[in-house]
Amino acid sequence: MQVLLHAALFAALLLSGRAAVETYRIDPAHSSVVFSVRHFLAKVPGTFAQFTGTLTVDRENFERNTITATVDIGGIDTKHDGRNKHLLSADFFLAEKFPTATFTSKSWKKSGAGTYTVRGDLTIRGQVREIILEVKFLGFAAGQRGAQLCGWEAVTTIDRTDFGVGVPEKSIADEVELTINIEARLQQPEAPKTP
Repeated sequence: MQVLLHAALFAALLLSGRAAVETYRIDPAHSSVVFSVRHFLAKVPGTFAQFTGTLTVDRENFERNTITATVDIGGIDTKHDGRNKHLLSADFFLAEKFPTATFTSKSWKKSGAGTYTVRGDLTIRGQVREIILEVKFLGFAAGQRGAQLCGWEAVTTIDRTDFGVGVPEKSIADEVELTINIEARLQQPEAPKTP
C-alpha cells in the first residue's frame, strides 16, 4: 500500500511539472502588427510599431493559454505623414485621449493541427468588443544567448466603426484586416529573495 502511495505521489509530481504554465513576453523587435484597409479600390497597408504583451502557455493543453497585449496608437505608420496625423486625430483614433488599444483573451479552442480560435476583448477608443483571432502556432525554438522562444501568427477582420474609428463612408472600407506575428521570449521565474 505504501509503495502504491509513493508511486501515485511521484506520478502526480511528474504531471504537475509537465503542466506548469510558462510565461512569455512578446519581443517587439521580432514581431509585427500589420493592418490593411481598402481605399476605393486598393488596400492601404499600415503598421503599429510599438506594442507589448504577455502570453501564458500550457504546453500540455494550449486551450489553457492566455494572452494580453497593449498597442501604442501613436506608433501607427502608413508611410504617409499627413495620413498618420489624420488617423491620430479625433476623426479616427483620438489618440490624445485614448493612446492605447488592448486585447485580452478569454478562451482558446483548438480548430485544427496547430491552429486555435481565440476569443477575447479588444478595446479601442474606449469601446470594448469581443473579437475572434484565428491563431497558428509556429513552434518553440532556442534563440540566441540561451533564450527560449515561441512563435505565433494571428489574423482577424474587425469593423472600425464598431470602435468609433471614423464613420462609414464610400472612400474607406469599414473592414480592417489585421495580421499579427509574434515571437515571444520565455521569462525565467525570479529567484526567491533571501531574508
